[in-house]
Amino acid sequence: MNCRDFLKELNDYLDGELDPKLRAELSEHLTWCHNCFVVCNTTKQTIEIYRENEIYALPDDLRKKLHTAILSKCKKSDKASG
Repeated sequence: MNCRDFLKELNDYLDGELDPKLRAELSEHLTWCHNCFVVCNTTKQTIEIYRENEIYALPDDLRKKLHTAILSKCKKSDKASG
């Protein structure tokens, strides 16, 4: 098992959708490969953080302010590049 092979299987590894033999090979790779361990651990933590978060609706006044600010910034960028 090399790093490239590990990364190809990372999603299925984290989802637990692998046959036991391949899962064991990937787990063994993580015991000695620090780089893959970091990638796997970081990806796993990111998924857990976002899985628990809910989308919150913005108040109308804040939404309007953000929309205006974004449009203003886009117009300034268009003028600067044009």
